[in-house]
Amino acid sequence: MPQTSPVGFEVLAQGQGTRARAGRLSTPHGVIETPIFMPVGTNATVKAMDPDDLSEVGAQIILANTYHLSIRPGHERIERLGGLHRFMGWDRPILTDSGGFQVVSLGELRKISEDGVRFRSHLDGTLIDYTPEHAIGVQEALGADIAVCLDQPVPPGSSSRREVAEATARTHRWAERCLEAHQRPDQALFGIIQGGLEPDLRAESTEALSALSFDGLCIGGLAGDETPEQRRAALDVVVPLLEDDPRPRYLMGLGSPMDLLDAVDAGVDMFDSVLPARVARNATLWVPEGRLNIRNARFLDDPRPVQEGCPCRLCRSFSRAYLAHLLRADEMLGYRLATCHNLTFTLDFMSKIRSAIRAGTFPKSVRELRATRAGTNGADSGDEGRVKSE
Repeated sequence: MPQTSPVGFEVLAQGQGTRARAGRLSTPHGVIETPIFMPVGTNATVKAMDPDDLSEVGAQIILANTYHLSIRPGHERIERLGGLHRFMGWDRPILTDSGGFQVVSLGELRKISEDGVRFRSHLDGTLIDYTPEHAIGVQEALGADIAVCLDQPVPPGSSSRREVAEATARTHRWAERCLEAHQRPDQALFGIIQGGLEPDLRAESTEALSALSFDGLCIGGLAGDETPEQRRAALDVVVPLLEDDPRPRYLMGLGSPMDLLDAVDAGVDMFDSVLPARVARNATLWVPEGRLNIRNARFLDDPRPVQEGCPCRLCRSFSRAYLAHLLRADEMLGYRLATCHNLTFTLDFMSKIRSAIRAGTFPKSVRELRATRAGTNGADSGDEGRVKSE
């Protein structure tokens, strides 16, 4: 970690017989206990939630999206209004993704060159030249605690070795340009390791990025079309090469409980995903026994809470029947309550993992947590339905 880093990371405990670790990441807007899950607020809001809701569910840090905020409302406007924290009324840490994910998700609306990415705005068709320098400038204007380099991810399971190699090499060159462009002293900058599912390319990228003076290291390109086994194999290449590296490790885009548990076991500290909030808005509620599709007719007369003992506002005050009614009626309160529950569940799940690592019981807890099938098919799931896009 650079000597003048605006963040500090300390490993407090190691999981016995595993690479899992519990730590503390200090930022200008507060301390984050790791391993941690970050709810995603793409447009400076986690859908259906306000900052008080986020505090209540236990969010320590949230993620916002550089690309989307640069287009609407515009990073210059946010800067004039006092920065992203003041703009969205959130006084805790924020991490901004660089916009690299949009290189994949907006594939039909972009063209990649050595200079950067030319996007055609998904709002009005305007052409946007999005270079590494521009990505850094936007993030400095937003003022997040942690900024992230622009990279070129590719779908790991459906890309050729040549495509992965070219994208990984370009990611390395862009990383150096991002480092050179970044000037804001109160903002950390994380680099992104790529390499797809190719062990040698993953190792090469890990060595290249870890040699640069980033404040933390992201592991990108592993929450797409790969299998859990392929993802774990890639992590088993990357993490051992970082064994003596003091910086935090952040696996981008991972959000299901069992996937989070496996990645913590592999040695990762930070995660983000839209998944818990997205499936909540589509009536899928996570519980220790699996998940519930609350649109199933069986819940219309169910007076029980979604999860006994859950501290979220949904489970404290309302029944499954009431939530089923709200979602069938397309009431905004239903989306808010469901999201509160899934984020509470996810963040509590991470809290249990942290406690187990610190108590020296993580190997036993892994077996117990996996046995619960948390967030997977099971319980009274009935017709699971399909997860819709944002």
